[in-house]
Amino acid sequence: MGGGKVGSFLAELLGGKGHQVAVIERDRELCERLAVETSAVVIQGDGCDLRYQEEADVGGAEVFAAVTGDDDDNLVACQLARTYFQVPRTVARVNNPKNERIFNLLGVDAISSTTVIAQLIEERTTVGDIITLHTLKKGKLAVVELDLPHDRCSSCSVPLRDLGLPAGCVLVSIVRGDEVVIPQGGSRLQPGDTVIAVTEPELEGELKRILTS
Repeated sequence: MGGGKVGSFLAELLGGKGHQVAVIERDRELCERLAVETSAVVIQGDGCDLRYQEEADVGGAEVFAAVTGDDDDNLVACQLARTYFQVPRTVARVNNPKNERIFNLLGVDAISSTTVIAQLIEERTTVGDIITLHTLKKGKLAVVELDLPHDRCSSCSVPLRDLGLPAGCVLVSIVRGDEVVIPQGGSRLQPGDTVIAVTEPELEGELKRILTS
């Protein structure tokens, strides 16, 4: 639901990847534009109204996303899709980050651009040179990237098995120039390597200390 900038981008992106997409949008001009610029089925109407969700075949959807600029409308539409059409997953754009908690409590995946940006800033400044690339298991694990120093790299002279990495931290690859190395216990790091690791977030500081001190 929603054919503005976010909705039209999603429709084009998902349609280009082979997904079947239907968009419900109130504004006639936006509907006409979507019909020309995307492969989506376009329904002019209110996505909070049962009949328009029926027309869009929401009952056959794997995911329903409400991405209008109105949090109340997004929540109502997602609740309708969940309770009446039993859509397995509903996703809502949340314009006010304070509404995220209630959306999640009601079983709607809430996405707030404000929160996402804040998390990116925090993740990229919390632990020095460690950059969080992705989070897994609802934040219980993180995929991180760490650049080793070009000089005075004490970890580079020791086999990986002897570095004393904590149990909740695993090195998964080493980027060395144009080469990607899958590390083994006997592998040794080299100055300037970029290390990709999976770790528990609370161990990021310890990982940095071991590899770069």
